[in-house]
Amino acid sequence: MAGPAARLLRWFRAAARPFPWREPFPRDPYRTLVAEVMLQQTQAARVAPFYQRFLAAFPTLEALAAAPQEEVVRHFSGLGYYRRARLLHATCRTLLRRGGWPPPGELQSLEGLGSYTAAALAAFCFGGSEPPLDGNLLRIAARLLAHEAPLRAASLRRDAAALGRALYLEAGTPEVFEALMDLGAQVCRPVSPRCPDCPLKGSCRAFQLGEPQRFPTVPATRPVTSLLWVAVWIRSRSGAVLLQRRPPGELLAGLWLPPLRPVLPPAADPCAVARELARSLGFAGSLQALPAVRHSITYRRLTVVPFALGAEAPRVAEKREDQRWECPDTPGVPTSSLLSKLAAAAGQGASGGPPATTTPGDPP
Repeated sequence: MAGPAARLLRWFRAAARPFPWREPFPRDPYRTLVAEVMLQQTQAARVAPFYQRFLAAFPTLEALAAAPQEEVVRHFSGLGYYRRARLLHATCRTLLRRGGWPPPGELQSLEGLGSYTAAALAAFCFGGSEPPLDGNLLRIAARLLAHEAPLRAASLRRDAAALGRALYLEAGTPEVFEALMDLGAQVCRPVSPRCPDCPLKGSCRAFQLGEPQRFPTVPATRPVTSLLWVAVWIRSRSGAVLLQRRPPGELLAGLWLPPLRPVLPPAADPCAVARELARSLGFAGSLQALPAVRHSITYRRLTVVPFALGAEAPRVAEKREDQRWECPDTPGVPTSSLLSKLAAAAGQGASGGPPATTTPGDPP
């Protein structure tokens, strides 16, 4: 009778998701690093088009290391978690300075590489046998063993690592680790697991107990924080929009967006906050309220109320390094998907958007 690794691989070879980073083993470490960094906190199906565009722009480690950090971050625009782009850039520069990749056991010493990414690189590129412990593998282990611990508990990580090593020993290929990842994504799901379709159900204690969703224990989640912001949408005659670079230490730091300001108690009037924001930039004029947009950043839920500045608004603000005019559809700077949401609220493009601001020094 085939062992669990053989059953798992048979299932995987029929059901594997065809992602562009799934190349023959051993894989190119640079391309694998890009994929693993992008896959942090982001679903694989969403990553695939970003991954391909990113590699078209930066096909080699040397190309990425030579690029300005802002250009690297710009190619993460819309993917979120932009700190990943900065750490990826720093890691590639470190690798270039040291003349290559360290031994597999030292990969975690590189800036920005946690235990999972280091294990994935070692297994997929350098012949390592240590399993990359992602949420899928941990959840599968918890159910196979009926492990009562929370998902991130040290005891569960230890037992999941032992399980992964045993499967690798039987299979003799790191493909078994990707099989576990896909099994967790497609079958052994957090909610509504498809146990009858699982190639490992015969040795799964949670399935035998009839309580797969009981495992692993779910820890208390961080409460959601709701925030109210305003944005000022200032459009030039050419259709460019005024963007500001978000300051360090604040939400969306380093990204270019329309001027934003939080609405804090006791200031309960978003319009008044937007008017003061416009004045602080050197603009004055009527404000047109636009539809509010929603945007999520980890546990924060933002409601952003945009206001378009009327056509009579004169521009008197001096030029600043953290302020520039950009086309909202094709910005040449790192930004967030919040920009496209605000552009949609403003009707930019399809209907021409709010009236243009006629100001000295605007782009033509």
